[in-house]
Amino acid sequence: MYVTHERALTAPAHETAAVVAELRDRMEITDALYRFGLGQDLKDKELFASAFAVDAELDFRPAASKWGAEPPLMSGRDTIVTTILAMFSGRVDTTHQITNPRIAVDGDTARLTALVEAQHLLITDRGTHALLKNPYDVDLVRDGDRWVIRRLRIDNTWYTGEPAAIFG
Repeated sequence: MYVTHERALTAPAHETAAVVAELRDRMEITDALYRFGLGQDLKDKELFASAFAVDAELDFRPAASKWGAEPPLMSGRDTIVTTILAMFSGRVDTTHQITNPRIAVDGDTARLTALVEAQHLLITDRGTHALLKNPYDVDLVRDGDRWVIRRLRIDNTWYTGEPAAIFG
C-alpha cells in the first residue's frame, strides 16, 4: 500500500542521464500532489484539475470513516474538481502541507506515499475548524512531461476540531 523502498533512486549513480531523468520524474510526481493541495487552497479550478487524469478516482472514505461520515467514491476529474471546490468555495478556507513523499516509478506509472496536514476553517466562524493528519496513497500516470493522479486514497491518522461541520 505505501512506498517503503530502502532508497530513493533506482538509477545507478554513475548513469548521469538516467539519474537526471528519474529526478525529473520524481519532481513532477511530487508536483502533482502540490497542485492538488495548492489548487484547493487557492480555489483555483485549473490548477486543481491539472493534478488529475481524466479518469481519476478520489477515495476520501477511509479518512471520513474516522468521524463517522460516509462520502461516496469520487470518479472522474470533472466530478472531483466540481465536488471539492463547490464544497469549500465561499465556505471553507484550507491550507495543505505536504511532506515525507516516497515514490516508486515503473515506466509510465508511479506510486506516491505522502503525509498531508490539512487545516480547514469555516469562513464565517474561524472557531470551527478541522485539522487533519492524513497519509495519502497515490497512483499516478505520465501525461506528456508531467504526471497526473489516477487514484488517490486518503486515510486519517488523527484529527482535531469538527470535521463533520466542515465536510457536512
